[in-house]
Amino acid sequence: MTTEVLRYTAFSDDPAGGNPAGVVLDASGLDEDAMLAVAARLGYSETAFLTGPAGPAEPGETAPEPGRGFTVRYFSPKAEVPFCGHATVAAAVALAERIGPGELVFDTRAGTVPVSVTSEEGRLRATLTSVVPHVEDIAADDLAEALAALDWPAADLDPELPPRVAYAGARHLVLGAATRARLADLAYDFPRLEALMRRLDLITVQLVHRAGPTLFHVRDPFPVGGVVEDPATGAAAAAFGAYARQLALVPEDAVLTLHQGEDMGRPGVLTVELRAGDPRVRVAGAGVRIP
Repeated sequence: MTTEVLRYTAFSDDPAGGNPAGVVLDASGLDEDAMLAVAARLGYSETAFLTGPAGPAEPGETAPEPGRGFTVRYFSPKAEVPFCGHATVAAAVALAERIGPGELVFDTRAGTVPVSVTSEEGRLRATLTSVVPHVEDIAADDLAEALAALDWPAADLDPELPPRVAYAGARHLVLGAATRARLADLAYDFPRLEALMRRLDLITVQLVHRAGPTLFHVRDPFPVGGVVEDPATGAAAAAFGAYARQLALVPEDAVLTLHQGEDMGRPGVLTVELRAGDPRVRVAGAGVRIP
């Protein structure tokens, strides 16, 4: 392993697409301040730091094979976050290039996250399994403040996608856009939205437009991380899967396709799998090193 800062993109097999992440495969010699400094210098929405082997398996979970379990911490340019999906995919792909595809276990601040990496025609693809998610209501005053910060009239919301806060390792406010044009027009009050998100302990605001029964376009403002927008957000995709299931927007067994990053010029595709009887959500995508 190496303390070198590697650069990978997640949810695309094109280095110019998806969401770029930093990956440090051996951060055992870095303290929190050093990790934050690396993430800030790199400037990506998150950097994953592997700090040692995973802890003991939790009850009901399978222990990782030797050398395939890792403790992982995630830092944005501003702060540590409990979980990051795209940096998980990036780190898993980076590991697979070195130790081979297969099963991995990431021990994160949010909980244990199994990751499976496969090779398809020479391209690596990672599937993470979230921690147990939950969905909660948002207070009317907080919703009004979010809409004001986004400069979204309430009439632009999709009544079929009611506002909720969803969690699958990190908290995200889900707001449905009635039209694709509404989603494409994103110009928000950065300090105002950041203040609300910090008060509500939100990582992103996931803005969603439904284009078909299982097809969605999404965008994720991320001011608390120090960036205007996240190009492809695995943690929010997992949270959205839990949201869609709890609100019965999709069948209990479903595979959802989320397109993200198109409006930023970094298109990516996130695949969200729901399984009946299993509360956890699976999020999959390609990953590739950035030259």
